[in-house]
Amino acid sequence: MSGGRVLVAGVGNILLGDDGFGVETVRRLRGVPVPAGVDVVDYGVRGVHLAYRLLDGYRTLLLVDAVSRGGPPGTVYLIEADTGPVEPADVPALDGHRMGPDAVLALLATLSAGTGGTPPERVLVVGCEPRTLVEGIGLSAEVSAGAAEAVGLILDVLAEETAGTRRSGRRKASSC
Repeated sequence: MSGGRVLVAGVGNILLGDDGFGVETVRRLRGVPVPAGVDVVDYGVRGVHLAYRLLDGYRTLLLVDAVSRGGPPGTVYLIEADTGPVEPADVPALDGHRMGPDAVLALLATLSAGTGGTPPERVLVVGCEPRTLVEGIGLSAEVSAGAAEAVGLILDVLAEETAGTRRSGRRKASSC
């Protein structure tokens, strides 16, 4: 499955502590060479912009975000998101100022149907368990360490995606 572009999208609100994980991880990733055909972009809280960008023909999306799954703070996850059809009842209320990944993907399904654009074939979430999501700038020590780990994980995934190989049974991987 080589070929096709990959978008690494950092999302989150840097004004809410560890919610800035995706933005910080993408910032760190910008200082590292990535394979050709990979775009690394900080979307922050601009979910609508991300949804429209995804119509530009990306084969794979790597969303980088804080995710609460019940693990210890700083735990890094690789989650394969369901990219099947979205039923109207499953579409969350859309708010352009507070769009999480679920709302972005639901909006993407709606936009692609209306515009003829092609959504990504594969959506992965590289997430990190937050310690705190209260107002304040800066990551907790655990999530900052998680951001460093996430950069390595993203580079591994990018190498696999651009080479057309996919390993199964990744440590800390799960499905949503």
